[in-house]
Amino acid sequence: MKSKLLIAIATLVGTIIGAGFLGIPYVVAKSGFLIGLIHIFSICGIMLLINLYLGEIVLLSKTQHQIPGYVSKYLGKKMKKFTFFALAIGIYAALTAYLIGEGESLSFLFAGSSSYSLFFSLIFWSLMVLATYKGIRSFKKIEPFAVLSVFFVTLILGIINYNKINLSNFLYINSKYFFLPFGVVFFAFLGVTAIPEMKRILIKEKKKIKKSIIIGSIIPLFVYILFTAVVMGLYGENIYEIATISFGNFVTILGILTMFTAFLALSLALQDSYRFDFGFSQKKAWLFSSFSPLIIFLILRIFNLASFVKILGIGGAVSGGLLGILILLMSMKAKKEKGKFKIPLPINWFIVIFLSLIFITGVVLEMIYSIF
Repeated sequence: MKSKLLIAIATLVGTIIGAGFLGIPYVVAKSGFLIGLIHIFSICGIMLLINLYLGEIVLLSKTQHQIPGYVSKYLGKKMKKFTFFALAIGIYAALTAYLIGEGESLSFLFAGSSSYSLFFSLIFWSLMVLATYKGIRSFKKIEPFAVLSVFFVTLILGIINYNKINLSNFLYINSKYFFLPFGVVFFAFLGVTAIPEMKRILIKEKKKIKKSIIIGSIIPLFVYILFTAVVMGLYGENIYEIATISFGNFVTILGILTMFTAFLALSLALQDSYRFDFGFSQKKAWLFSSFSPLIIFLILRIFNLASFVKILGIGGAVSGGLLGILILLMSMKAKKEKGKFKIPLPINWFIVIFLSLIFITGVVLEMIYSIF
């Protein structure tokens, strides 16, 4: 019985912790570690609440859906496409960011600088296009192991080099960048798509869904704090946007592997959504999921509009904010229809408006930081 609970927890943790966490040390280093902690703890708490609300919605439904299906049921069929749009923003932002991240990482690995990042980004994209066209899905199963390898190797390096950790790196504060970590940290805590799958895993033990959501939502909190603390302790403000580059070739390779598996998993998930939710052919779904990130990447690159963390930040703030608001509205509707929640949670218009204002403010501030 315990194995099912562990599988459900691992499903949520594996969905939340992706390659996006590689950008957290950079934005936290800009604002200061203490400000970064405020964001990490606050967003973890907000996303725990959002995950529990969605868990309640999933439990109340007798049929199995993904988020667009639940939105269609509670908020109307017209909102289904809008929900896919919100999800797609996050996925396309991640795919674009990983193109940038892989290009820079490979360029540093082979050339010692970012001078050839465009060339390596295009090489990486070409390989991914071929892999996803053939439907190679086995690699996406190793994504959690790639992420964990980066975390544990970084932690070990921190322990080995503990005498080089400078405590003063944790004390400075730059209020100018107080809100900078919001989008990237928000992106790193997004894992709502795992909640429906957790119901399927615990179909005969539904009472354990609340426990699995709480544990699965909190584990990333400690992973992110430890990872960021090690990187900042050793390098202070001298951190690359892709944190693994800061540690040299070996950890950079692990970062490359992490972004590779994350890119593959997201690209294939997007293909499946186009095929099964909107009836696209396999080839058409492949074209939309493969070439759109390339076009976005080239536009941003040509006009020098964004970087790895900016893309993650915008994607996290916009996609996460929209999904959060939709889940809150669904919770209100579900509470009105059912009268009582299986997971005891307060939900009223004050909570909905308060959290929605946080999400909207996050989007606006992320846009301001990205432009200026």
